[in-house]
Amino acid sequence: MLTKNDILTKNGLSVTQSRTQILELFLKSNGALSHADIERNTGAAFDRVTIYRTLQTFTDKGIIHQIPTTDNSILYALCRENCEAGHHHDNHVHFICLQCNATTCLADVTVPDVRLPKGFVARQSAMLVWGFCENCKQE
Repeated sequence: MLTKNDILTKNGLSVTQSRTQILELFLKSNGALSHADIERNTGAAFDRVTIYRTLQTFTDKGIIHQIPTTDNSILYALCRENCEAGHHHDNHVHFICLQCNATTCLADVTVPDVRLPKGFVARQSAMLVWGFCENCKQE
């Protein structure tokens, strides 16, 4: 498994305090993180702009991917190792728990192919599934 410094240098990024600390949050997380989650977990170490720029850089480099939500906010989660700059290959299902609100990447559950009308070209697809996670499951 690659270390946070390995991930940064492999992607042509310099190792900075903000990048290593934010990447560490993703590596320790079992699910997706919001901008607010990152702010809360880094304390006052970085301002909002630094966090935003770091998230954008990580997205551009294929380190993390964005998960759209129904309230028009964005969550972020680590990409698989086959993503690269400008090319995300994370066509998997995202599961949102109705009780604890955790968002989890279900990497082994792929988004089904969608047949588009002639003239339409898909660049990315996302699928959200709501229910109860294994910790909150309803009996």
